[in-house]
Amino acid sequence: MSELERIVEAELHDAETSQPVDEAVRMPVDEWIFDPADAEGDEVRLRSLLGAVETIENPPRAGANHATEEG
Repeated sequence: MSELERIVEAELHDAETSQPVDEAVRMPVDEWIFDPADAEGDEVRLRSLLGAVETIENPPRAGANHATEEG
């Protein structure tokens, strides 16, 4: 596992275990430590980044059968 992957996983863990969004929105806005919408977006971006890092480190093999979406 690369250093970058460890960092992203640690950040994602922090995002997942931080104050739940449901709990945050029950507080008055002026007491928010973070904007719950931003926190959810951060978690989504971290998951995408982790997926990209994993793909770069473990690229699909040539000729591997990958599912494709047909439209």
